[in-house]
Amino acid sequence: MSENAMPSREPGRIPADDTVVPFEVATLDVRGRTVRLGAAVDEILTRHDYPTSVSRLLGEAIVLTVLLGSALKFEGRFILQTKTDGPVGMLVVDWRSPGLVRAYAQFDRAAVETLAEPTDGDLLGHGHLAMTIDQGADMNRYQGLVALDGGTLEDAAHEYFLRSEQIPTKVRLAVAEEFSAEAGGAKRRWRAGGLMLQFLPKSLERQKVADLDPGDAPDGTVPHVVPEDDAWVEAQALAATVEDLELIDPELSSERLLYRLFHEQGVRVFRSGEVEAKCSCSRERVETILRSFPVEERATMVEDGRIQVTCEFCNTRYRFEPDSVLGDGE
Repeated sequence: MSENAMPSREPGRIPADDTVVPFEVATLDVRGRTVRLGAAVDEILTRHDYPTSVSRLLGEAIVLTVLLGSALKFEGRFILQTKTDGPVGMLVVDWRSPGLVRAYAQFDRAAVETLAEPTDGDLLGHGHLAMTIDQGADMNRYQGLVALDGGTLEDAAHEYFLRSEQIPTKVRLAVAEEFSAEAGGAKRRWRAGGLMLQFLPKSLERQKVADLDPGDAPDGTVPHVVPEDDAWVEAQALAATVEDLELIDPELSSERLLYRLFHEQGVRVFRSGEVEAKCSCSRERVETILRSFPVEERATMVEDGRIQVTCEFCNTRYRFEPDSVLGDGE
């Protein structure tokens, strides 16, 4: 075996939930990640009384955030947030390195319930999606925005990479409920999965992309066109064969899926990362926030003799005796 040759092995057959598997298909100049979520996504979605369609949409946002956030090479946060005029006015997903995620949705229940089998576009409406990278208190934040115009979160991700990163990218997201027979009746659990491919050739010539339409080009201007690279065309065609069920199937490992897609080209997988649903709230943190408010404002929060605060992410309720937080905080 030469020094540059990579050792090969059979793909792992044992599925693992709540994991991110980075991979590379060197012959196609493609890198990517697969995400498989079980207990983590189920815990987040079942902490709230979301309608099924809202749970599915938030699940997609969680998968997309894990796909993107797990690429961070430093300790930090990746925050995905939508703000729109649709029935689901806001989605927030917060990823903290190396693998902690939390999320919630704000929605108009009555408006959601009037929709029969709504699409992402029906639920989101029009607005924007923001992706924020927070590297810590001593570093500047980076934020990218992309318009939401009645399309899917997959569409928004593709538009973001086209305009903000100019990296050819293909994203697939899948969310569904799993039903199983258990003592006491059927058990419902949420599952989710995703796949992301990015075309990253080393050649400058092959890195060329078409100039973006500035929006004010004179009539008759011929658009700039760069033919898609054959390798990227092939990678997208292979990704298009993936069915939603394969992304969430509890019996199919991520490695077996990648082998099915790229065994002819050769696929290299890297060390997987774990994903855990974990909120960052605590009684001590909530009390500190309460004490930061002016005394008069804190007094208006008292109801039925107590101050009650509910975390929007994990739905945990914190109750405080007024005397414990109505002082001057010194």
